[in-house]
Amino acid sequence: MSQRSDLRRRRAALESEWSRLVPEMRTAGSKPSGLEAVRDDVTESWVRSLSSVDPCRDSAPVTDEGAVQHRWSGSPLRRPVDGLADELRSIAEDAGFVTALTDESGTILWTCGGRTMRRRAERVNFAPGGRWDEQAMGTNALSLALRTGRPSSVFSAEHLVTALHDWVCYCAPVHGPDGRVLGVLDMSTTWDRSNPLAMSTVRSLVATVEARLRTEPSLRPSGNNDPVNLTCLGAGHAVRKGVPLPLRPRQLEILTLLALEPDGYSPERLREAVYGDRPVTASTFKAEISHLRRALDGGVATRRYTLTTPVSCDAVDVLRALEKGDADTAVRLYRGPLLSWSEAPGIAEWRTHLEVAMREAVLASARPEHALRYGERAPYDAEVHEHALSLLGPRDARRAIAAGRLGAALRD
Repeated sequence: MSQRSDLRRRRAALESEWSRLVPEMRTAGSKPSGLEAVRDDVTESWVRSLSSVDPCRDSAPVTDEGAVQHRWSGSPLRRPVDGLADELRSIAEDAGFVTALTDESGTILWTCGGRTMRRRAERVNFAPGGRWDEQAMGTNALSLALRTGRPSSVFSAEHLVTALHDWVCYCAPVHGPDGRVLGVLDMSTTWDRSNPLAMSTVRSLVATVEARLRTEPSLRPSGNNDPVNLTCLGAGHAVRKGVPLPLRPRQLEILTLLALEPDGYSPERLREAVYGDRPVTASTFKAEISHLRRALDGGVATRRYTLTTPVSCDAVDVLRALEKGDADTAVRLYRGPLLSWSEAPGIAEWRTHLEVAMREAVLASARPEHALRYGERAPYDAEVHEHALSLLGPRDARRAIAAGRLGAALRD
């Protein structure tokens, strides 16, 4: 009884703080100081969420009209989760939880649990097809785990959306062998069933999924002509059919350069773009090319280095959008500098080209959303933050975000 009383008191305190703070944040667009009852990561998420989420919404928005079977079929998480499905269902049903797995965007792909909890979850679209990222559904455990890459729990009125105040959620991100977040595993129930052991259970289940991703041969790349998806903005990894390719940093640099220049490189020019003036032997360079060719199942031509397998690249997509004058798509796809860790001369040249083109497009845009979103990726660019402020009306709550960024940029 004492535990239930403690939970009830905690819930009441959070409800009181939510009722006091959220309306104030909607008006001011910033977080009040001196808070104690609510965690900093929660209040900071409230501020971010209020620009896109109505706290009174009754359910999560739907992706692809709820038809996500194609995503689940192609997900690298499907095989390891299928192998744990019986255990996941047993845990969820015995403990009165509903369990969900999302992809990297926060879209739920799979759920399990007892009939009563699943029905309650479906009322808020905690079901396949539901979007639970921060921009779509505000502060919740899934959105925090996706943003931080760390396990998270959210209790009752820590949720921004009032329809979720009856819930407590525990989740942890699932990392692929390359360290990339592939999705989130979540266990949720009603607030009165809050149990600190649930978090350790989630962590243990995620560790099992990650171990299977690393060790199961059936989850590794195999020879085929399926397109390669290359991500090189704000990160660096390549996948085929959702399975990471085993590429070292140098090979990612080479793959990125080949994707950005479809006409390819002569061996001398590619070697210079990768190594510059560094004294690297021809055999070392050829070994990197050979490894990349094997990883792509022969997808690199020999005499003139060009890609012979289809490769989709986020940097190429951004450049195409900019060439069409589509700043909205470019800003949406731009997730950070091109292979920020790379010192290869060719990568550095393309990185500068992309950053200049993006910046000019943002500064030429009359939409504050573009400057705000790009400003998140360019925290030290005072001119971008000033541009955002010039476009935002005096009562726009987002002014606080732009002003805070500008102040930080000017201090540094």
